[in-house]
Amino acid sequence: MNAWWEEVLETLQAEFADIGDASQLTRITVRLLVAAILGGILGFEREQKGKAAGVRTHMLVALGAAMFVLVPQTSGAESDAMSRVLQGVIAGIGFLCAGTILKNQEGDEGHVKGLTTAAGLWMTAAIGVAAGLGKEATALFSTLLTLGIFSLMPRIVRIFDKDDQPFDKDEQKDDRL
Repeated sequence: MNAWWEEVLETLQAEFADIGDASQLTRITVRLLVAAILGGILGFEREQKGKAAGVRTHMLVALGAAMFVLVPQTSGAESDAMSRVLQGVIAGIGFLCAGTILKNQEGDEGHVKGLTTAAGLWMTAAIGVAAGLGKEATALFSTLLTLGIFSLMPRIVRIFDKDDQPFDKDEQKDDRL
């Protein structure tokens, strides 16, 4: 019976030995934390504006995308395998984003809502992929650009719209951006 327990313990140790050394543990931790934090920053901005996809959603999307590329990369996947992983992540996030887009029938015209949320989630996944691949500076820069688009573009559009026509309060302007 003692040999049986030793075998169980050795098997458990082997199962949890996918992180070989302190350097690899640090690399994995940094990449996953960067992905989660950057996703959280974007999600916080969206949540503050009352959008459906907030902090948790954006953090999970970024973290999940980072995991999908980090695991095969640290396992020694070749570039063709990583290409297929990236294609899967992009297609998968597309399905999630499609679920955020709604079309309401208002009179004769249909009104599409949620496009900015979908695009933001798509971008959050891309940022997670960058972080997971060890491109943290690129992920950070992309996050800053995305925040700029979320924050500045509605203001810029409102400036130009004021010149053209009065603002209709019933209209969802954010989704046209």
